[in-house]
Parts: sequence; structure tokens; C-alpha cells
Amino acid sequence: MAEAVAGEIKLIVFQLQAKEYAIPVEYVRGIEKVGHITRIPGVSPYMKGVINLRGVITPIIDLRIRFGLEEKKHSETTRIIIISLNEHEIGLIADTADDVIDISPEQIEPAPDVVGIEKTVFIK
Repeated sequence: MAEAVAGEIKLIVFQLQAKEYAIPVEYVRGIEKVGHITRIPGVSPYMKGVINLRGVITPIIDLRIRFGLEEKKHSETTRIIIISLNEHEIGLIADTADDVIDISPEQIEPAPDVVGIEKTVFIK
């Protein structure tokens, strides 16, 4: 991967229902193809279950359901983005995750309150 220019932020870009979202690369631990997910009874519908990823039990969240979008069957391009936040790993299911971009801080808009995630950024 190319190094970011000083002052720029490196982001992993992913898609949900033809819209692009991004996560700062420092939170991303890996991007995996969707495999077997072990269901957990009694959890919220967006919580798809857990996977055993290199010996670590990782909860998996379907972002389409979490954001109130139409559920979609997983395809060859569906990916699980493994993120680490506060020393906990979580997998996020996205339609695709295939791009890394560098942006300047001036391109970031504050996240709306409804998102509920402190570290969410929006690119102008």
C-alpha cells in the first residue's frame, strides 16, 4: 500500500446498497470472505452470530440490517470487515470492501447524531 501524504487520513472504503462508507484504516484488522457464521439465539436481528477467526471468537454484525436497509443474500463480493475498537474485535458484513483512499481532514463532515458511532466520518 502507498503511504499517505502528511496530514491525510487513510480509509478503507466499503459499500452498502450502492452507497460508499469508510472506516479509518487503523481500526481495520482484516477483510475476510463470508464463511460459516454460528448463530446465537436471542440476539438482535442485525447480530448474525460469531466466527472463530484465528482462534478469536468474533461477533458479526450485518450492517444492512443495522442501518435499516433491505437484507440481501451474500454474494462472492460480500466481505466481513474485522475492526478493533477498545480492544474488542467485531466483524461488519458489507456488500463490498475493496478500496483504500487518502483524504484530507478538510473533506470530513461531522457524523449526524442518529448514527450513534463516535468515530464515524463523512466525506464531502
